[in-house]
Amino acid sequence: MFEEPEWAEAGPVAAGLRPVSSRPRSVASSQIKGPKYRQLLATLRTLEAASLSQQTPSLPGSDSEEEEVERKKKLHKKSSFASACAVIGKKRKKKCQKQESFCSDSEEEDVEREKSHRCAVGSDSAKERRKRKCQKQAPSNPAVHLENVDHTGPKAQKSNATNDASKPNPESTPKPPHTLSRKQWRNRQKNKRKQKNKFRPPQGPDQVLAKAPTGETEVPPVPKPDSHEARAGALRARMAQRLDGARFRYLNEQLYLGPSSAAQRLFQEDPEAFLLYHRGFQSQVKKWPLQPVDRIARDLRQRPASLVVADFGCGDCRLASSIRNPVHCFDLASLDPRVTVCDMAQVPLEDESVDVAVFCLSLMGTNIRDFLEEANRVLKPGGLLKIAEVSSRFEDVRTFLGAVAKLGFKIISKDLTNSHFFLFDFQKTGPPRVGPKAQLSGLKLQPCLYKRR
Repeated sequence: MFEEPEWAEAGPVAAGLRPVSSRPRSVASSQIKGPKYRQLLATLRTLEAASLSQQTPSLPGSDSEEEEVERKKKLHKKSSFASACAVIGKKRKKKCQKQESFCSDSEEEDVEREKSHRCAVGSDSAKERRKRKCQKQAPSNPAVHLENVDHTGPKAQKSNATNDASKPNPESTPKPPHTLSRKQWRNRQKNKRKQKNKFRPPQGPDQVLAKAPTGETEVPPVPKPDSHEARAGALRARMAQRLDGARFRYLNEQLYLGPSSAAQRLFQEDPEAFLLYHRGFQSQVKKWPLQPVDRIARDLRQRPASLVVADFGCGDCRLASSIRNPVHCFDLASLDPRVTVCDMAQVPLEDESVDVAVFCLSLMGTNIRDFLEEANRVLKPGGLLKIAEVSSRFEDVRTFLGAVAKLGFKIISKDLTNSHFFLFDFQKTGPPRVGPKAQLSGLKLQPCLYKRR
């Protein structure tokens, strides 16, 4: 019959097959890792088991029965180990398929999220690396792999080149930079209309109805009559203000450059002139840091309230409203029921009947001497004379004080610290020491004239 080959008699060792425990790893096998290495190892073990089973029975006396029992046990262990490796390989295959489906689902969600933010997905992202790892670990079954990955997302469509070659990839082909969506186009048109209507004057409902399209040419909007009336009213107000300023300057000039009797006749003939003058005067005084009438009222509040006060040139009776003392108010015209209209050179008071005489910005006119002599007449002996005047009217304060002293007064205190007005306090010492025909040059003060602004 047939002769058995020599390698069959020599056994597995002679055939070049060694047991797993005694076979050293080769360089190629050490480099193979993962399920492929395990599969190759299991295949080699099954081949060894098959070769051992096909061996001829040993000659009598070569091996003992115990060695045969041990060999059978080893073969049984090897076969059970190979079956266990196959089961583990199936489990790993199922696990890799699950991971691959999870990777594909998560990648599809990432792609949709990144599309909303308009960012390109990188080829070397962490998700894709995980997918590659799963593909390496999975068994080489391309049909199953393509069935699982076929409809997962745009990345899977890249791998299936035969089915998706005709479909353009939205990530690989960027959108043209000037294409706009419908919503963006509507917003741009709306902004253009707003910019166009930005510089148009506001229109009322009447003008919108009147601007109905009657032809190809557009009719310009009719201006509102109210705007013309408002501008005309503003112009009239400015002209009236300028006219009032001119009249105030004229009245002020008449008061300073003429005697008090002429000013009294002027206001009697035109009662509204005094109101106009007083309004212009108050607007000028409001610019001062402190009104002198308030300073005089503060000084009088520190004295007894029983003192009788005579206010020469009271105006609107502000001093009488600020103190508790009885006050006689005199002026050329009346702005208050408490005012007595008269010439301040001749007031209706008895001799030596008042305790305090006040001239607050009222030494106007060319007859200042008559005012001071009248105050000396109505003041009690030792009475107080208070004078507040604009600082620019004094050329020489010393000559003024000397002239007032010749009219029967003695200086008590003076305040020259204010930049707008000076304050003087005199005490009555007796009747004037000079006759009515004596010249007192120190009483001539400069007129306070206002220039045109």
